[in-house]
Amino acid sequence: MPTNINDKLISWASDIDPGTIRQAEKTALLPIVEGHVALMPDAHVGIGATVGSVIPTSGAVIPSAVGVDIGCGMIAAELDVTESQLPDTLEPLLSRIEKAIPAGVGKGHDTAAHNADRWLADHKPATDLSGDRVTKAAKQFGTLGSGNHFLELCVDERSRCWVVLHSGSRGIGNQLAQAHIAKARQLAKDAMLGLEDPDLAWFTQGTPEFEAYIADMLWAQDYARANREQMMDNAMREVFDLFGFGAGTRRVNCHHNFTQQETHAGRQLWITRKGAIKADRGDLGVIPGSMGTRSYIVEGKGNPASWMSCSHGAGRRHSRTQAKKLFTAGDLTAQMAGKVWLTSRADALVDEIPSAYKDIDQVMADQADLVEVRHTLRQLLNYKGT
Repeated sequence: MPTNINDKLISWASDIDPGTIRQAEKTALLPIVEGHVALMPDAHVGIGATVGSVIPTSGAVIPSAVGVDIGCGMIAAELDVTESQLPDTLEPLLSRIEKAIPAGVGKGHDTAAHNADRWLADHKPATDLSGDRVTKAAKQFGTLGSGNHFLELCVDERSRCWVVLHSGSRGIGNQLAQAHIAKARQLAKDAMLGLEDPDLAWFTQGTPEFEAYIADMLWAQDYARANREQMMDNAMREVFDLFGFGAGTRRVNCHHNFTQQETHAGRQLWITRKGAIKADRGDLGVIPGSMGTRSYIVEGKGNPASWMSCSHGAGRRHSRTQAKKLFTAGDLTAQMAGKVWLTSRADALVDEIPSAYKDIDQVMADQADLVEVRHTLRQLLNYKGT
């Protein structure tokens, strides 16, 4: 159940540090915020706005609250395959996935690049991108990225298999976001707004800067969604080629870094979800845990106090820098026992160790009034970008 920290800030988090609350308060006190900021149970400190926060604004949008990975989100595909039908070892699948879905920065592959050209031709960006940026957007289409982006093969409580993937708008989304964030900061400086955190600068609706940002943001969201669909298509091809049978039965594809105009209690507001997903009544969503724990397929309950939202994952307890100081590759290997994963890259993945994240089961308990769990997914294979 939520806690009213003050009349401008409500939190669903039972595991939260004072720095996160202080950062969220800076956002909640902005004059453009209408009502209260809602902190999800996975909330933690971010750049500018808090990760795991839902921010309602009137006539304005904060580009750094959407963040630099515009449209980042989850896609999950249910298969008509059960755990008992899986091969004895999934190591060959990990190798296939690694080739079909390149990870890291600046990598691409022929199939995705071909589809990228077609997608980019059908979806012209609002900003006139330079040749280099168009080329990069095409090359990175169908690639995973790094950090906490991943692909997993899981099974649910019925022993049905799922493929789950986390990624966003890649380098092009980052570049567009950074340009708009810098513009908003400059406008705030010119207007002498005296913001406590310059990253909380906003664009006012009706201005050319606002319209330009919204157009680029919507395009990057579409790119991110299509990118996830492309990677899922590639993953499904490898899964079914290896198994020799099977088909996908349904998909859930949801953003968790985005803003959109919504009506709440008769008011038309911009609802920005930074590390949060839309959970209106009947909305399906994907909430992943860390790389060695459970994930969830959920259905929203439409709780108005959370602005019809819920968490986007477990949420970090330790920063990447802290995790590398606290844990070792051996610790990660121990926590990933029984899973198929990129063991050869353990040193590079230490900052993604499950202990660096909050307890996903506690996160789910904290938001029992926000979502209904439809399926609980147990991980068998993890492929994560480094």
